[in-house]
Amino acid sequence: MRILLLIGLILLGGCTQVQPWERGSLAREDMQWRPDAMEGRLRDHIHYSKEASSGGSGAAGGGCGCN
Repeated sequence: MRILLLIGLILLGGCTQVQPWERGSLAREDMQWRPDAMEGRLRDHIHYSKEASSGGSGAAGGGCGCN
C-alpha cells in the first residue's frame, strides 16, 4: 500500500501545468508529432505494406499492400 502511495505521489509531482500564455507555442504546427496527417497515414501505409508487419496504426496484413 505504501509503495502505491509513493508511486502516486512521484507521478503527481512530475506533472506540470501549462499556463494559458504557453498554449499558443505548444499548438504551433511545427510542434506537432505529425504536422501533415495525410502524409503520416501515407507513410504508415507504405511502411507497413513494405515491411509486412503490423502495429502502431492498427493495420495488419501482408506485404502486398492490399490490406
